[in-house]
Amino acid sequence: MARKYNWKTGCDVEATLSVIGGRWKPILVCHLLDGRKRFGELRRLTPNATERMITLQLRELEADGVIARHVYAEVPPRVEYEITEFGRSLEAILVLMREWGSGFKARRLAMDSDEEQAVDVV
Repeated sequence: MARKYNWKTGCDVEATLSVIGGRWKPILVCHLLDGRKRFGELRRLTPNATERMITLQLRELEADGVIARHVYAEVPPRVEYEITEFGRSLEAILVLMREWGSGFKARRLAMDSDEEQAVDVV
């Protein structure tokens, strides 16, 4: 996919985000870290994403070498996606993001709970 990123002078964080940036790419990669998945499985695992968006994100990840697409000559055709060895190198980053998100969610839930209790007292 064509990106507006200067590979010679651009920031390294920007390079990473050019590959896994966006709302659905990290989520799709996380699901594929668990093993091969068919498109329908990925669609069920990301119910808030449209089929078109999942397709576009999968194509970009495939073009960047993060995932591999396997098409089987069957009727009806079967397509499976899996993480590549290169894509597996993102696992550490995504695990840290998941851990941070878990802590953030717990913090927000605690804040919301404190606010509800304050409203009940008033």
